[in-house]
Amino acid sequence: MKPLLRKLLSPVLIPLEAGDQPFAYKPSHRIFLFIMSFIFLGLGIAVFIISPGSDLSYLIPVILFGGGGLMGLLLALLANDRAIAKIWGNS
Repeated sequence: MKPLLRKLLSPVLIPLEAGDQPFAYKPSHRIFLFIMSFIFLGLGIAVFIISPGSDLSYLIPVILFGGGGLMGLLLALLANDRAIAKIWGNS
């Protein structure tokens, strides 16, 4: 399953994992990415549950927060250490 997901996310993973310059990575960076991703995903779900209505504009934060949270979770699970360091600007 992991190789299939890595192949699907390759347009995002390849630029993040590219390079040979030194980078500063700590395991806490990945943990913090998980935490932030869960918060964003929770915000997206909360907006979806709390404010449905006839106006579909409430879907904008659902898509932004939910999509950002989902992407963060996938990156935290699938990306290598260099990509995580690049996400936090430590490369």
